[in-house]
Amino acid sequence: MKFVVSSSDLLNHLQSISRVISSKNTLPILDNFLFNLEAKVLEITASDLESTFITRMTLENASEPGSIAIPAKILLDTLKEFPDQPLTFDISLENLSVTIISANGQFNIIGQNGIDFPQVPSVKSDKKTSLRVNYEVLLNGISKTLFATADDELRPVMNGVFIELAESSLTFVASDAHKLVRYRRNDVKPGVEASFILPKKPASLLKNILPKESNDIQIEFDDKNAVFTLTNFTLVSRLVEGNYPSYNSVIPMENPNALTIDRVELYNALRRVSVFANQASNLVKLSIVGNELTVSAQDLDFSISAYERLSGQYEGDDLDIGFKSTFFVEILSNLSSADVILQMSDPSRAGIVVPAQSDIEGEDVLMLLMPMMI
Repeated sequence: MKFVVSSSDLLNHLQSISRVISSKNTLPILDNFLFNLEAKVLEITASDLESTFITRMTLENASEPGSIAIPAKILLDTLKEFPDQPLTFDISLENLSVTIISANGQFNIIGQNGIDFPQVPSVKSDKKTSLRVNYEVLLNGISKTLFATADDELRPVMNGVFIELAESSLTFVASDAHKLVRYRRNDVKPGVEASFILPKKPASLLKNILPKESNDIQIEFDDKNAVFTLTNFTLVSRLVEGNYPSYNSVIPMENPNALTIDRVELYNALRRVSVFANQASNLVKLSIVGNELTVSAQDLDFSISAYERLSGQYEGDDLDIGFKSTFFVEILSNLSSADVILQMSDPSRAGIVVPAQSDIEGEDVLMLLMPMMI
């Protein structure tokens, strides 16, 4: 098995898929990359059993097909130190020796038998649902929701992004019971009703790799696994099993009080005032009178307090409501519009934050935040 490859090209591909490798693998073979050469296509696989990331490279100079597992850490650490140059990989499948030949030297590694690497899970054709999605739609859906996923061992369904297909829309939802994000695209028409829960780690891997993409993404899933096929990458993920809670039932429909305000001004005011909030609760109080919003916080234990006044456009009754500042700041930082609308019904019910205007046609973003007792 022999091939020539650009050092920087190989490093870029390996770094992209190396994020899937766990630091606490149960199988020692999973600390390796699986190299599989067929014709002039080099396929490299990394896995942690739950997620499998595959990348493909087309080589001009390759001979003798075969497969071998090469230690990930030593290969990555070596490639990082090379300037861009062609490297020759000369691999003996009999004694599993890997010889890397550069312009000025030679490096020897011992690999492992490729047969020992776990099989890549597949999607059952009789239970398969598939669709093609623009890469920007998938990237926006994951980016806008990933921060709101939970870390809840007792309710694993909350630890991922819920992706819901409907006849005429595609919806991404994430919640940790304190905040909830619903990102809907009405310009995507899957034409089928189905759903799955994508775990946090593969969602994060997609978020990192999608900005490099320029083509539509093929998504296929059944009740156990999902496969995302990109131009040069394939991600196979085991799905979270279970039913996602009915997220629509927690979104209050009647919100007569609505405040339209500059997002960056509110974001900066919250960050400054929250320094003076109680460290345990991070409680900030929002008081709205007329068109004036007062953001305040205090920590009685240290006798410190702060407030800031902001002006906006308000329709509704005067209102005092409390929120956890860290969650509120996180929500505002994940919205991109210049102005946001804060919709509320009363101090004991969830507040809804939506962009005042959307840059993307067909995009519907809703972020919900549970209140705190003042």
